[in-house]
Amino acid sequence: MSALIKLESFCKTYRTGEMEVHAVRAVSLEIQAGEFVAIMGASGSGKSTMMNSLGCLDRPTSGRFWLDGVDVGSLNRDELADLRNKKIGFIFQGFNLLSRSTALENIELPMLYLRPGISTDLQTERAEKALAIVGLANRGDHRPSQLSGGQQQRVAIARALVNQPKLLLADEPTGNLDTQTSMEIMGVFQELNRAGMTVIMVTHELDIARYCKRNVVMRDGRIVSDTEVVNRHDAMEELKKLRLEQQAVQLTS
Repeated sequence: MSALIKLESFCKTYRTGEMEVHAVRAVSLEIQAGEFVAIMGASGSGKSTMMNSLGCLDRPTSGRFWLDGVDVGSLNRDELADLRNKKIGFIFQGFNLLSRSTALENIELPMLYLRPGISTDLQTERAEKALAIVGLANRGDHRPSQLSGGQQQRVAIARALVNQPKLLLADEPTGNLDTQTSMEIMGVFQELNRAGMTVIMVTHELDIARYCKRNVVMRDGRIVSDTEVVNRHDAMEELKKLRLEQQAVQLTS
């Protein structure tokens, strides 16, 4: 079976004046459909550049990158944009929702860029289905200011799902959330992954990475370890434990 993602001697170098920054150095990596992978590393390790590259936002300086069998380096700008919109859903730490638009309108936004386009009725149908998947079927008419941080992140996940991508890319998706809400969001990712969605997540949090199936650690632009997660956390089980602990505290206070 061919990999959903394949990097072969992938390098990304940025030039600022006379200075060169080697952000990713000769990385070779394969990720199969249906995996749930955390990309980890300290600031400056190259993990953010790696995420941008996997999201087809950056082209390789050298080496090759295939996404679902397509050689990304061979595409022009319009072809690259089409590939991103059809194959990839993006989720960000800051949610990036339009403040004056409802949850449903925010979710419909990526469908406006589909080529060929789809009808307004189908856009609404898809957006409502995506909201239901993340457990917010009754919040479609709410604006971001009327939603909690966890609910806003769920809307962002629904927006990433609405074009039925093959790959979800999440950049520090729990960075702005408390412990319980982070577990809830990881539960959404685990459910999506169990349904067959490929999820790649950048995180610096070791406890969050334990919800994934595989951890790829970067340092100085290179992969220094690539391991299967042992004793993987189940988000629903961890939530049960946390709620029991909270109840115990309330009983003793």
